[in-house]
Amino acid sequence: MTNLETGRLSDKHPPFRYSALSRVSFSDTDAQGVVYYGRYLPYFDNARLEYHRHLGLQAYWQGEREFVMRSLEVTYEAPARFDELLDVHVRTTRIGHSSVTVEGAAYLVDDHRLMCRARMTLVMIDVVTRRPVPVPEDYRRAIAAFEGDGVAIVTA
Repeated sequence: MTNLETGRLSDKHPPFRYSALSRVSFSDTDAQGVVYYGRYLPYFDNARLEYHRHLGLQAYWQGEREFVMRSLEVTYEAPARFDELLDVHVRTTRIGHSSVTVEGAAYLVDDHRLMCRARMTLVMIDVVTRRPVPVPEDYRRAIAAFEGDGVAIVTA
């Protein structure tokens, strides 16, 4: 099987450099016909996974160490509707000892309107003990090489 990405490099909304498209499906909408607030989370998660795929970091999806969601902050800016296409941007803004912070922003493709923003904190854990472990150096290097000065890296 090929390593097909459904995301891509993007310079449309700096400081973001990577995005993935998501189309609003009927099941994503609520009784008012807009995206149900909880449905933005899979859009951001998909974009984050495609970002990792682009950087060759799929090994951290399953294995002895994995990232788990620690906290999530979401701000809704405008309602997206059925069949609209969203351009969901993501970037890593901080790498700590055992955690990473990822920011996301979903824009409507048609007019570049900001629909929703998110800030996610994920913790690297040992899957057996379920305890935090240090973020590996190869992960740090890959993110730093891609994000450059846009990521804060805590070493202690």
